Amino acid sequence: MHTEHDWITTPITAALLRGALDLERTEHGLLPHRLPARARAQNTDAQLAMAEAQPSGVRLAFRTSATAVELDTLRTKRDYAGFPTRPDGRYDLLVDGRPAGQASVSGGNRLLVDLETGQSEVTPGPVGTVRFSGLREGVKDVEIWLPHNETTELVALRTDAPVEPLPDRGRRVWLHHGSSISHGSDAAGPTAIWPAIAASLGGVELINLGLGGSAMLDPFTARAMRDTPADLISVKIGINVVNHDVMRRRAFGPAVHGFLDTIREGHPDTPLLLVSPIHCAIHEDTPGPTAPDVEEIGKGRMVFAAMGDPAETAMGKLTLTVIREELSRIATRRAAEDPHLHYLDGLTLYGASDAAELPLPDHVHPDAATHRRIGERFADAVFGPKGAFAEQD
Repeated sequence: MHTEHDWITTPITAALLRGALDLERTEHGLLPHRLPARARAQNTDAQLAMAEAQPSGVRLAFRTSATAVELDTLRTKRDYAGFPTRPDGRYDLLVDGRPAGQASVSGGNRLLVDLETGQSEVTPGPVGTVRFSGLREGVKDVEIWLPHNETTELVALRTDAPVEPLPDRGRRVWLHHGSSISHGSDAAGPTAIWPAIAASLGGVELINLGLGGSAMLDPFTARAMRDTPADLISVKIGINVVNHDVMRRRAFGPAVHGFLDTIREGHPDTPLLLVSPIHCAIHEDTPGPTAPDVEEIGKGRMVFAAMGDPAETAMGKLTLTVIREELSRIATRRAAEDPHLHYLDGLTLYGASDAAELPLPDHVHPDAATHRRIGERFADAVFGPKGAFAEQD
């Protein structure tokens, strides 16, 4: 029987982490990044910098006979001026692949964002501790999934028995890129984001490059994917291109081709899935940009509205309907020469009938139930017997 004084501190290294592409040494510990240093050096956007440093899909993974685990972290929690504080980020514990606990950490830094001015302010806070106890006796595989929506510096790992890196379980590695919907938006926790649900059902190891507000065909993201070892790759493109109003139809097609060409430089024969946007009523036929609804902000509600004019599509402005047409055309053309390229219409994951049943609460992002539905449908369509990522005999 272990006592409270039996703690063993294990240095946190890359060998104990999965889902991160880089680790930065800070004054407190290690900060996992989901984009490598070279990509970060080419980025000047604060939103992307925040998103890639939030460890969506990143988890500690080790084998141990410990019955208690403590993890010291320094979080940076984001709140919005004039709105209630957001829920604390959640740590999900898996033991031998099964849910075994949930917890949050106190303290940490607070990032306060003013939606009207775009300004932000950070208030420093102390390191906190998340603790899991009562784990079953005996050797087991332990994973601690970090909060998908809080920047998390890893400070110290303590257990009441030695740990070793989780051995390779022979699973295929799935590298996925998408928007805040893939990042996790309003999912209940890190294992409840739709890519994590799909990865669990598909029996694969997830590397999640879902980057909130930042799936805009950036070349440095394509190069990061090119250089990341993976057995399966998917790219979900659309909503951010529209809601940031970053390009017109003329530029969109070549940008998609260039993004896929770059990935293919490092993965010439890897199954590559191009996924179009899920249903989003405000942008189906209305271009961006997207902006918070000022009237709703005054009521303390975060709701988004489309600011474009549907008539502008004639001048090349993009809507989700236009993007689906373009992506389908691009996939068909490329597949004639690339037998490993596949296409999935995002409306099969979440369409207009789903929106009637499970509406997007802020008009853009899915809630917890919708994440579950998208993840299950993706797993069935893509990892199923006839799917793009089906196991080959």
